[in-house]
Amino acid sequence: MEKVSSEMFLILAGLNETRGDKNIYFGFSFVSYLCTLFVNLSLILIISTEKILHEPMYIFLCNLCVNGIVGAMGFYPKILIDLMSDSHIISYSACILQVCVIHTYILSELANLTAMAYDRYVAICKPLEYHSIMTPRRLRNLILTAWFFPLSQILVGLYLTVRLPLCGIRIEKVYCSNWDIVRLSCSDYFLNNLHSYSVLVSCIIQFGMIVVSYSHIIRASISSRAEQKKFMETCLPHLITLMNFILSHLFDVMYARYGSSSSLLPLRNVLSIEYLVVPPLLNPLIYGLKLKQIRRSVWRLLSRRINILK
Repeated sequence: MEKVSSEMFLILAGLNETRGDKNIYFGFSFVSYLCTLFVNLSLILIISTEKILHEPMYIFLCNLCVNGIVGAMGFYPKILIDLMSDSHIISYSACILQVCVIHTYILSELANLTAMAYDRYVAICKPLEYHSIMTPRRLRNLILTAWFFPLSQILVGLYLTVRLPLCGIRIEKVYCSNWDIVRLSCSDYFLNNLHSYSVLVSCIIQFGMIVVSYSHIIRASISSRAEQKKFMETCLPHLITLMNFILSHLFDVMYARYGSSSSLLPLRNVLSIEYLVVPPLLNPLIYGLKLKQIRRSVWRLLSRRINILK
């Protein structure tokens, strides 16, 4: 039985089969990290500086971009260090911190997407009441809930995890996850399982709220060509983002709990990092290309810069 302390080190074994391709993976990861930071920061800057975009839909999108940066900063720095090193170790305290950041990103992403679905439901199904429902106070409360409710869930889970004594130090992933640490435990982790199921129930409830919102939106959009156009412009990017995130994370969770250890390590790596790499990079591009107001704001900002240079 290992006594857990901040000085204890864990092994991240997910990169064990990538020794010959490290430079390629490092280059790809570094470029992906820079692009993720650039597109998210650019969209945050555009939404912050353009007063016409100070509407709930764009503020939620800005919040989604902030969350994407949080997820990227929780994942990329450590894997970039490991790709340039022969030993893939991490201290127990750093591992717990990475779990906190990455899992907060995951749950906040779903909470943000739920809030965005509610906003689109009110905008399309109750357009005359939109501004009376989506008041600044309600907007602020939704954003705070999307951050602090997931964080509280994660902190409870981590409290249950750090109490467990460990019998092993090897994690078969390229980053730390709560369940992988729990599985190293020497003692019963019934409470951890119970907490995991409670988090799963809250995620199912949020997903159910999104499904209900979009069932109403689709029903309202069928009868009007104008509403169909509005749906395609503002709701389709949200659905693409949602389905990509939900499916990729579901595959990772199912594999972590029920997958075979004999599976190919590269396949396991892809399943475990897809929702950490793709959504933060593509979300700003999907919304930026699809939303007319953002495209116009981008061109306006570029025109100003060009005029200044002239």
